[in-house]
Amino acid sequence: MCASMSLRLPSAPHSIQKGTPLKHVLGEEAVDCLAHNVVQAYPAFDAGHFRAQALAGLEPLGIMERGHKLAQDLWQHLPPHFGQAWAVLQRSLTPIHTETEDLGLAVFFYLPHTLWVARYGLDAAYNGGQDPFVTAMQAQYELTQRFTAEFSIRPFLQQEPQRTLAQLALWIHDPSPHVRRLCSEGSRPRLPWGMRLQALVRDPSPTLPLLEALKDDPSLYVRRSVANHLGDIAKDHPELLFALCERWLADSNPERRWLLRHALRYHAKKGDPKALALRAAAKG
Repeated sequence: MCASMSLRLPSAPHSIQKGTPLKHVLGEEAVDCLAHNVVQAYPAFDAGHFRAQALAGLEPLGIMERGHKLAQDLWQHLPPHFGQAWAVLQRSLTPIHTETEDLGLAVFFYLPHTLWVARYGLDAAYNGGQDPFVTAMQAQYELTQRFTAEFSIRPFLQQEPQRTLAQLALWIHDPSPHVRRLCSEGSRPRLPWGMRLQALVRDPSPTLPLLEALKDDPSLYVRRSVANHLGDIAKDHPELLFALCERWLADSNPERRWLLRHALRYHAKKGDPKALALRAAAKG
């Protein structure tokens, strides 16, 4: 589909189709679109060589493996400096999404871009010896408004926890619901498909101020993420969740009570009496 006069996204189904693996979203058409878009921003880009390299060995790989492969292939064909290479990729981006629902699967086109940031945006060796952190954060800010940066932000939370949490604390006030959601979703201790953040599994307290700020977010998209984040915490620290739910129930509105019921569902399904009581209270 055409995203603008010159930049393209690959065609993709609206949702996962039975018998059609998700990996095919990052297939030949996506490689063609990627090469096309980068050439628009960087005429020196060797699109033919990139395409041949990207397609070689791609077929047997799963969706995440394809994302990592394409990220590595991109690096070899862009300027050998993270900041300069990001400037190229930034110019190749299609417009941001203003909506939050029904985006379809074409957004997975940007999975390689986010994994590229995660791989090359943490090490000064890839950035001419200069700290790449600020550029990497700016890259993820842009990309999360087109796909999601929930996977790429996690290595930063692992290796640069204080700086990354400080950045998320600024983003909770951003006008974009995609950016606000990243603050909750990207910092989930047990994000599906994402690397587990063991430090936050052991002690989730560093992310609680983010969740506190987002619990009454105007976007259901963001509040659903807060509920899922709390569900992650509940698996390791149920009493912490129960205490938080009791506090959040006071003067709660229907939207917050829905969030709490969603957060409690894991322990409620297991028949935990405290979870069941809190869910019942949240129905009122």
